[in-house]
Amino acid sequence: MDFSIKTFDSKNTPAQLKTGCIVVGVFENKKLSGTALAIDRKGDLSAAVKSGDISGKAGSSLLLRSTDGIGAERVLLLGLGKEESISGKDFSTAAQAAARVLATLGSPDAVLALPFDNVKERTLPWAIQCMVIAAREQAYRFDETKSKKDPAPTGVRKIAIAVDAAGGNAAKAAAAQAVAIANGMDLTKDLGNLAPNICTPTYLANTAKKLAKQFGLGVEVLDRKQLQALNMGSFLSVTNGSDEPPKFIVLKHMGGKAKDAPTVLVGKGITFDSGGISLKPGGGMDEMKYDMSGAGSVLGTFRAIAEMKLKLNVIGVIPACENMPSGRATKPGDIVTSMSGQTIEVLNTDAEGRLILCDALTYVERYKPDAVVDIATLTGACITALGHHNSGLFTRHDDAHDALADALLAAGKASGDTAWRMPIEDSYQEQLKSNFADMANIGGPPGGSITAACFLERFTRKYTWAHLDIAGTAWKSGAAKGATGRPVPLLTTFLVDRAQSAAGK
Repeated sequence: MDFSIKTFDSKNTPAQLKTGCIVVGVFENKKLSGTALAIDRKGDLSAAVKSGDISGKAGSSLLLRSTDGIGAERVLLLGLGKEESISGKDFSTAAQAAARVLATLGSPDAVLALPFDNVKERTLPWAIQCMVIAAREQAYRFDETKSKKDPAPTGVRKIAIAVDAAGGNAAKAAAAQAVAIANGMDLTKDLGNLAPNICTPTYLANTAKKLAKQFGLGVEVLDRKQLQALNMGSFLSVTNGSDEPPKFIVLKHMGGKAKDAPTVLVGKGITFDSGGISLKPGGGMDEMKYDMSGAGSVLGTFRAIAEMKLKLNVIGVIPACENMPSGRATKPGDIVTSMSGQTIEVLNTDAEGRLILCDALTYVERYKPDAVVDIATLTGACITALGHHNSGLFTRHDDAHDALADALLAAGKASGDTAWRMPIEDSYQEQLKSNFADMANIGGPPGGSITAACFLERFTRKYTWAHLDIAGTAWKSGAAKGATGRPVPLLTTFLVDRAQSAAGK
């Protein structure tokens, strides 16, 4: 799918445009948007609105053909909600509706002539990104493992976004950034949707190597012997029951100044989670192939920032393995020693994500990072707390960590990939006490997502850190089962904002 920017001024108007379809806006008060009024020379659009054939509510639509006096073959009237203030939610709903209609048209091309710069508390780049990602989401297919491929999409393949001439450069930059994010999301979705016998730790490592070769990134993959030499006893304890070799993947995008401390992303890479000896129930266990979604989002984010040539130093760290039961598997009651030297009593082997992440979080100390964000499908408790709308955001409560949390929350809001901040307090740490080790790996059902974050926090006290629990947002179940590509938009926007901030210093 190709996206481009088309600029208009007093001499070059949308009414003169020759295209298969032009998309214009309608409001709930039965008024046409400015562009719709400009092309409605013969009154066909006004008549359609007055007839009641379209309500103007966000997401409503009406397709007209052969409208008199308009150069386009089709006109798609798109409901935008209230005229006085197009909300971000209404615009997003409208963008998704437009993407669905365009995917069904016989036209190869379309022009979106919508009020992109008139969305309440949003910018022109935000609106363009919203539309691009909606179109790419609609076009996404995963049929790699089917013997008969899905029918190729036949809808609109070339989309031009119409803006005033004054906003042309900003719009082009926004569209390029949105396409890069969509490409990153597609990679993340592909990795999540692949079967776990295909997307193994080795597969993730090879994907990282391909990205490195394609975009000139640094890459290093550590194997079991190297992990043993690093004393990563906690990570390795999770790998004991599996025949698949573990991989510890490091990606480097060094686009900033040599002296600048890097931002580090750490992604949980459990390519299949059976629960180990503390075996999960069989129903829905197939969805545990998505337990590498944190790793997938790191790879997708690197795909996006590498395409953007982002001027920022970013390091990605991915501990990858399976969690399987066998005669070699770690048992409840076992005590393991982490890379940090802290000992952990394993009360439940299904709380394995924190066991691999804690060693990765210790490993990244060597980079003297400016900030570290770990991303993990860590707890079902986070789904209970926040559902499937917001990722859980956890960090310490002080000025540096509050600033990091605010930056992540702002990036989530700006990208539509939202997060909600949850607490980390010493009172929750009490639940992790063990009679036999420095800590237990679980703290019981109450506040399960919080105690999991508290566990990770114990390994991050030498730098500024935040944790994203994406268990409720990384994939969908049911008829629409599949990976969502989240939180690539949040992470990429966060890194773009940091790059812009660094450039301004």
